[in-house]
Amino acid sequence: MDLSYIINHLGEERESYFRAAVPPIIQSNNFIFKTAEEMRHALAHEMDEPFYTRGNNPTVSILRKKIAALEGAEEAFVFASGSAAIAAGVMSAVKAGDHIICVQKPYSWTTKLLNNLLSRFDVSSTYVDGSDPQNFEAAIQANTRLIVLESPNSITFEMQDIEAVVAIAKKHNILTAIDNSYATPLNQQPIKMGVDMVMHSASKYLNGHSDIIAGVLCCSRERAEHIFKGEYMTLGGIISPNDAWLMMRGLRTLPIRMERVSQTTPKVVAFLENHPQVEKVYYPFAQTNPQLELAQKYIKKPTGQFSMTLKANSVEEVDRFCNELTYFQMACSWGGHESLIFPMSVLYTSANYSETTLPWNLIRFYVGLEEADILIADLQKAFECI
Repeated sequence: MDLSYIINHLGEERESYFRAAVPPIIQSNNFIFKTAEEMRHALAHEMDEPFYTRGNNPTVSILRKKIAALEGAEEAFVFASGSAAIAAGVMSAVKAGDHIICVQKPYSWTTKLLNNLLSRFDVSSTYVDGSDPQNFEAAIQANTRLIVLESPNSITFEMQDIEAVVAIAKKHNILTAIDNSYATPLNQQPIKMGVDMVMHSASKYLNGHSDIIAGVLCCSRERAEHIFKGEYMTLGGIISPNDAWLMMRGLRTLPIRMERVSQTTPKVVAFLENHPQVEKVYYPFAQTNPQLELAQKYIKKPTGQFSMTLKANSVEEVDRFCNELTYFQMACSWGGHESLIFPMSVLYTSANYSETTLPWNLIRFYVGLEEADILIADLQKAFECI
């Protein structure tokens, strides 16, 4: 199934909605049946047929088909946030007394899920340096049920050898899950490498317009049926039909947007790698990255997120640099049309993130759809102020 068909046509049975070019927003929580037998059948097949929007909504269903096809998965669920998708996937794999192995420095809310929530229910976790697959094998216990990957992660961009970790997991009959938000399905498809569950913060690249919060979980049909009956329906963290429609709109331009950032970001990174006021650049495709070969093996094209540590003497100097930027705006998310920065120094006064071990002079960057030359000039202007 080709990419163009998936994003433009898959699941869009236009003859069923007045031959409209764009699928309608079925803004209904309820669905009507003519007979008891019809209602009985829909209830028995609620994962696939509209019965109540918490389980299946026609607009969301079209989006689910597209996402599953993009990831090369049998099924996909769309949630109200990335953290909801991750939580559903992780919780579906464990019970009280089980053990999880997780890569170091994952998404902050993954950490909170493992440390603060699941620990209350006697699920333990071990964090390992994912750069060596043998670290995962060494951490396996008799009660290990799940390995959680994030390759690369979204702050310092360490990667894991996905195929090697999957081989270890399968040898020990352990499930695997990965956060694939950074690469997108266009650049990395972990399902094809044997990963059991793939999650996304769909608020980022998959939507791409900075106007919704959403999460995605892709897996096999068998696993999806398990999750649907459990975490999906019970916790109810579903996306609204309106937001599903907006995300579908965002998918139309995903290939174009990803092609754009694959061309502009390396130019910005090259400028920073050679700048005397930059201490270090963190980017999978940076020439200075010790995991460059691994990045080239797994990720088809460069994407738009990287970090750098600034040669600064104080938080005030970091603040001054950030405040001077015009095109790079300050915000916590990424993946939209606008270029962004997130200085780690702001975490040190936050109740949610105050325990971070990230350097105070680390700044995460996201390259949006602006021209590379404009972004480089913006950076140069800010460097001149410190």
